[in-house]
Amino acid sequence: MCRNIRVLHNFEPPATDDEIQAAAVQYVRKVSGATRPSAANQEAFDAAVEAVAEATRVLLDALVTKAPPRDRGVEAAKAKERAAVRYGPR
Repeated sequence: MCRNIRVLHNFEPPATDDEIQAAAVQYVRKVSGATRPSAANQEAFDAAVEAVAEATRVLLDALVTKAPPRDRGVEAAKAKERAAVRYGPR
């Protein structure tokens, strides 16, 4: 899985449209193998991003959980800690 795609489910406040769109762009980039599509492929790339974003919105709206909502600040701190262990302190 692409490292730039983040978990979007069960956060308070819920994932924004910008976060969903960014995850969709990362997914399509990964699958297509193109960071920037050529002009000939731009329309197909944009359509795929919109389709993935819509599917993500539907999925997030349908998911249910009994777990308490996660805090973005706490999750960011955990990620920073994992990165420090993995790559060493800066």
